[in-house]
Amino acid sequence: MPLNPFKKTPVAVRPISVALQGGGSHGAFEWGVLDRLLEDETLEIQAVTAASAGAMNAVALAQGLLDGGREGGKARLESFWRQVNRHGGRNVFGDTSVWTSAFAGGSDWLKSTPGWRMAETLAMSMSPYEFNPFNLNPLQEILEAEVDFAALREGSPIKLYVSATAVRLSKSRVFRETELTCRHIMASACLPQLFHAVEIDGEPYWDGGYLANPALWPLFYDKTPDDILLVSLNPFVREDTPKTPGEIMDRLNEITFNAALGAELRAIGFVQKLLDEGLLKDNARGRYRSMLIHAITADGPLADLSMASKFNTEWSFLEDLKARGRAAAEAWLEADRANIGVRSSIDLQHGLP
Repeated sequence: MPLNPFKKTPVAVRPISVALQGGGSHGAFEWGVLDRLLEDETLEIQAVTAASAGAMNAVALAQGLLDGGREGGKARLESFWRQVNRHGGRNVFGDTSVWTSAFAGGSDWLKSTPGWRMAETLAMSMSPYEFNPFNLNPLQEILEAEVDFAALREGSPIKLYVSATAVRLSKSRVFRETELTCRHIMASACLPQLFHAVEIDGEPYWDGGYLANPALWPLFYDKTPDDILLVSLNPFVREDTPKTPGEIMDRLNEITFNAALGAELRAIGFVQKLLDEGLLKDNARGRYRSMLIHAITADGPLADLSMASKFNTEWSFLEDLKARGRAAAEAWLEADRANIGVRSSIDLQHGLP
């Protein structure tokens, strides 16, 4: 019997883990990245480690994959972000200041005026326990509507690692898919200036990005793919020196939320160097894995966006972020697909980008 000329030759599927940073509505950039990756049948996402907005994407992805495979994953991610847009916009990610909601996207001169700065100072002097005494948080309603946490605990199709910061202990805590509830995701996304701490088993938690944004180390000690694709939302490099109070605070926030990740990447690079040079003792080598790190960073695609835009959930803005994410994923696939399973596509000795 002649061969079918239209039959495609099977392509080996390459498993990967994905690491998703937090960053408010900029998480829609990750939506775009995941949307494009789900279309590539040569890749299979088997694990996701995430914090804050990245954790929201992670559970939405897992729910979609559970419901209907790759197409289900794409549909659930879109449904989640549509719900974010429909539930009051900025308050989903915690922008409680009236002036920011009113003037976000407006003229830069306004944000440099004494009146604006006084308003920002007043906002920072108030606790969420004062301006939000009932702890209203639309995120809970969105998550409960979009994610069946009981189903994920019973049979998530991918491994999940969600980080949160234990307030009293000053430690990063990573929650697994077998224990996740809506409160765990809310804890991972809890900015303490804007929301009450989320208590789980007697411990109050804040945003996971403070100490792990996201946590990479769980992927080293569990049975996960050797390849990790990091998707960042906070630029590592800014060409211009911040000078206005707003610019300075924005950059400090970016540096803070990149600090833990940068330290972890340097540690990975150091261990990899020891492995490559054979400097680890024989009895120690079995405890370490040679991991391959890849990255889609925010340095190019999101460099023109300010910190304030992380509270913007207008649908046109979210669609733009998704498009940026898809384009960045496409560029990464073209440049680095051949490195998957072979070598890291970033220089761990010198860090990102």
